[in-house]
Amino acid sequence: MKIYTTITGSGSYIPPVMITNDHFLNYTFFDPATRAPFDKDNTEIIDKFKEITNIEERRWCNPEDQTSDLGAYAARNAIESAGIDPETLDFIIAAHNFGDLPENNRRSSIVPYVASRVKQKLGLKNPHMFAHDVIAGCPGWVQALIVADMYIKSGQYQRGLVIGSDVNSRAADPFDRDAMIFADGAGAVVVEAVHSEEPVGILSHAMQTDALEADYLFMDTTLNPESENKDIYIRMQGHKVYVYALTNVPKVVKKSLQLAGLTLTDVKKVLIHQANEKMDQAILERVFRLYKIKDIPETVMPMTINKLGNSSSATIPTLYDLIVRNKLEGHTINSGDVIIFTSVGAGMMINSVVYQVP
Repeated sequence: MKIYTTITGSGSYIPPVMITNDHFLNYTFFDPATRAPFDKDNTEIIDKFKEITNIEERRWCNPEDQTSDLGAYAARNAIESAGIDPETLDFIIAAHNFGDLPENNRRSSIVPYVASRVKQKLGLKNPHMFAHDVIAGCPGWVQALIVADMYIKSGQYQRGLVIGSDVNSRAADPFDRDAMIFADGAGAVVVEAVHSEEPVGILSHAMQTDALEADYLFMDTTLNPESENKDIYIRMQGHKVYVYALTNVPKVVKKSLQLAGLTLTDVKKVLIHQANEKMDQAILERVFRLYKIKDIPETVMPMTINKLGNSSSATIPTLYDLIVRNKLEGHTINSGDVIIFTSVGAGMMINSVVYQVP
């Protein structure tokens, strides 16, 4: 009899403010190489952006909300879904990138840390319920899930809450065309220990960090040299990220399946970080190529980026929650299904979890 980590409830928070691509028509975008305005009409820039990413709209949070608020909304949703007394949680792990970012002062605030703020906003009093953050770029929630699995498999902890929450709209430079990628949101799951003779829940995981490529995603001042704004923003070397992801993510996914003693034909769904639809599709094709499989099932990789954008740590738990609640047309997850959670992002970091639904 072994200890396995299973997901017993899920929740998500999709912010109410819908931002379409037309919102950016009056922006002034600067070239990262020259720090001068692009010599192109914004319509052309936005059309090319849509062609590459397939993002038509994204969600931004209300002005009064911050990262920990979104995390608390998703957490309440997950706790209700699991049907548990939240005071019985042993731990709370919150994955994010920038801490709380107030609308009127967009400086990263991580003291106290987000998981502690979520616990406070949930009104939880149990002092033995420890809380901490995971900051690992877009792979943050998957990494937090891996940490939770290790806690549970230690035998010391039985139940936890794993949150991914980000308010990327306030960390994106309005003079950078990549600002159109980023969105806000939160997702959460309740995880619990199960004693079983047969493998169930989290079967394996694989991780990789290539720190020599760390400058592919970094923080920088605004691209507008005439701006007096001294804040720093997320900056991305898009082509380098694209090449890195295509080269490395498929190998990490394959390793996680090998560790689980499975092959790709055992997998029902691949839940990949919603970074860029063109890139995600290319990654999936490379994964299938590793197994010499030509025909890719149409429903194997559900996508939400078209309507929700890239909410970083929140994309995968939000995607999972929408599917299990039958809110993503054409997609279901059923008992016995094997699914993969995988992400790539700042670090550069890649991780992959193989999960079998109880």
